[in-house]
Amino acid sequence: MDNRPIGVFDSGVGGLTVVKEIIHLLPHEEILYLGDTARVPYGPRELDQVRGFMFEIVNFLRKQDVKLIVIACNTATAAGLQDAQEINNVPIIGVIEPGARAARLSTRAKKVGVIATKATTKSDAYRRIISTMDGQTEVFTRACPTLVDFIERGELEGGRIEEEVRSYLGPLIEEGIDVLILGCTHYPLIEGLIKKIVGEDIQIINSARVTAQEVKRILTAEVQLRHSDRPPRHRFLATGGGRLFFEIGGWFLGQEIEETETIDLHSP
Repeated sequence: MDNRPIGVFDSGVGGLTVVKEIIHLLPHEEILYLGDTARVPYGPRELDQVRGFMFEIVNFLRKQDVKLIVIACNTATAAGLQDAQEINNVPIIGVIEPGARAARLSTRAKKVGVIATKATTKSDAYRRIISTMDGQTEVFTRACPTLVDFIERGELEGGRIEEEVRSYLGPLIEEGIDVLILGCTHYPLIEGLIKKIVGEDIQIINSARVTAQEVKRILTAEVQLRHSDRPPRHRFLATGGGRLFFEIGGWFLGQEIEETETIDLHSP
């Protein structure tokens, strides 16, 4: 038994899709979520800069006495998950490996597509991880630099975003993929639209969902599940622009966020 909270962070509100799935699977757990909204987005930044942000946030969460840390951001995971794991005694997981593992197990054609931010695509993280699991599976990645802006504006359907998504997915469909990884935690909000475009023959891997399953597996194996008569209390922290949580955070979480706390991590 371990009643400490689970720490989760992302560059903004996208990681709340991971929190939503964790709450669904583990309704008794408490979550401490940090959105680095002062420095969002991470996607266009250089990976070395994102790595610095990641270490700063991991250090902050450790000081909050969390029992496990989830890097709910594909870009930050690609930037330095392994380095963070090696120098910390708190278990740390990212969103890339659970998604890659699920895709490798699901593909029959041995052709996997990935849609992600520019930085995640540039890192080639999904291809590298899947190739270590199965060297014969081909991985086709596609950067989708405009989708986060569409989603954060609340433009989740309609002709403009559908045309944009089709332009990104078209080349992947032509490659004959049978599995598509949503390689950004924003993308579950348009999973229905993506499914409409790719059709029934292509399976979609929701990285948020499979990451939550990995959290449950680890806490169960380590006997660290929360047991308390007190209802869980979740905390939501932002490094800036906390208003963003009130305006769109609820879409990602699937429920209203009543209160956020603003913190200063002291790094530009």
